Amino acid sequence: MKARYLRPALALPQIYLYRDPIDFRKQAHGLAVLVEQELGHNPFTGALYVFSNRQRNKIKCLMWEDNGFVLYYKALAEEKFKWPRPDDDLLLLTGEQMNWLLDGYDISLLKGHKKLHYEAIN
Repeated sequence: MKARYLRPALALPQIYLYRDPIDFRKQAHGLAVLVEQELGHNPFTGALYVFSNRQRNKIKCLMWEDNGFVLYYKALAEEKFKWPRPDDDLLLLTGEQMNWLLDGYDISLLKGHKKLHYEAIN
C-alpha cells in the first residue's frame, strides 16, 4: 500500500461525518460556525469534522490544531465518495474508517464480525 502523508491520523479520537451536503464555498470560519450552531459542538476541541458537497465528489475536513484551523480538501477527478445516507445528522468515525472513505470504500458496509463473549465451553 502506498504511503499517504496528508491524511487524518488513524489515532484521531473524534471524527464526525456530517451527512448532509454543504455549500462548498464555506471555508474554515464558515464550517466552524456550522459545527457550533447546527451541531452544538465546540469547534476548538481538536475533533475532526468531515463534510461533502451535493455531488459527493469533494470532501472538506475541519480541525482545530493548537492555534488555528486545519482545512483538508480532496476533490475526486472522476468518481464519487460513498457517503452514508442522511438518517442522522452526524456519524462518529474511527481514523481507519475515515481513511477508507477517502480511498473510496463504502464505510456503511464495512462492519466487522460481532464480538462474542462466553463464560464457559459447556
